[in-house]
Amino acid sequence: MTSTRLSIHDRLNELADATRCRLLGALERQELTVGELCLSLQLPQSTVSRHLRILADEAWVTSRADGATRWYALSPDLDAEARALWALVREPMRVTPAAVQDVARIDAVLAARRTRSEAFFATASAEWDALRVSMFGARAYLTAALALLDPATIIGDLGCGTGELTAALAPHVAHVHAIDASAPMLAAARARTAGAANVTIAEGTLEALPLADATLDAAVLLLVLHHVADPARALAEVRRVLRPNGRLLVADMRAHSHEEYRSQMGHVWLGFDADALSTWLERAGFRGVRYVPLPVDPSATGPALFTASALAA
Repeated sequence: MTSTRLSIHDRLNELADATRCRLLGALERQELTVGELCLSLQLPQSTVSRHLRILADEAWVTSRADGATRWYALSPDLDAEARALWALVREPMRVTPAAVQDVARIDAVLAARRTRSEAFFATASAEWDALRVSMFGARAYLTAALALLDPATIIGDLGCGTGELTAALAPHVAHVHAIDASAPMLAAARARTAGAANVTIAEGTLEALPLADATLDAAVLLLVLHHVADPARALAEVRRVLRPNGRLLVADMRAHSHEEYRSQMGHVWLGFDADALSTWLERAGFRGVRYVPLPVDPSATGPALFTASALAA
């Protein structure tokens, strides 16, 4: 790109070549690679590359690298004089036989792109889930969905355990208060979230949270309520630390019959059904309770899960 403003004669000279005009016409319609431009304009790569270099040097086109591929497009930052000149040249050029054929071939190139993508998914659909997991991890889509959260949210991960959810939430919200009654769990949470300036980790129980009234915009109880002796009292305490219209999310086990969990893992409750949980939430000062059974993971060995959400009245 030149550092001084070009004269109108220089600009005219740049657009005096029909090939450069055809390239600009193609790149105005769609970002393309050199190979796609060669196919669309039916020109050798050396010719396309030479004219692209001229257009790039004079800021008519921009390019970006994507791996080993470079993509070209008409510059969105053309000055007013260049835009006016291009508009003047473009209109009569569009109806030339070469330009009309260029448009048809560009459409064919774009259709080929779609066909390659469709062919991949047609053959990979049966293995897509496994392929996605192997490439990006089992929870990539759930982690990405956390970006839907309002970045100003102050959220409580209540019964945070080793801080897995806290670490996932922290990049997307203003602050996370991670609270648990177990010192070893909190030590693991501190290690996991080390360096996150917007995370506060504190020891406390659900029945006596170390937070002031109306501190949180949202609270999450993830697989923790079944350990609590008095869920109704715990939910009332969560309501205390939530602001009006703050949202609560409970994720836990549906009612089940695994009595061995009491001795093996210290479970106090063998899951929760919708009626009991809704009653506790409403008495604690919540409204709009929604209980949703979650799909069962065929590979999971534990009871089926649910989510329940509600708003602080």
